[in-house]
Amino acid sequence: MTSKLEPEERKALLNALEDTGWRAADGQDALIKRLLFKDFSAAWGFMSQAALCAEKMDHHPDWRNVYNKLEITLTTHDCGGVSVLDIELAGALDSLAEGVAEVDRDIGRPVMRLTEPVEKEKD
Repeated sequence: MTSKLEPEERKALLNALEDTGWRAADGQDALIKRLLFKDFSAAWGFMSQAALCAEKMDHHPDWRNVYNKLEITLTTHDCGGVSVLDIELAGALDSLAEGVAEVDRDIGRPVMRLTEPVEKEKD
């Protein structure tokens, strides 16, 4: 079984990923990144390639896609947090995204989900 990264490992490995746009996910021991693509087809094409890569690694991302936006969350459920598998998959996804996606660094802006009700503005 894969184990969670120790604090020293986390610092060393996560610093490099932060430079590529990965962040700590709110409320869980996970990495999160948002990518913006030219259009839906480009996002879907990336997701298809990413799925094949993840399958080969036997480590799968959690993700949400809305049109040209993709939010990827990585965590290792077996150990309850970030492991070396997440670091390796993040690097592989970064390589796939190079030249085809832009990193959305405004991580505070949530990706809208179609199932969420739209709140009406107060008068």
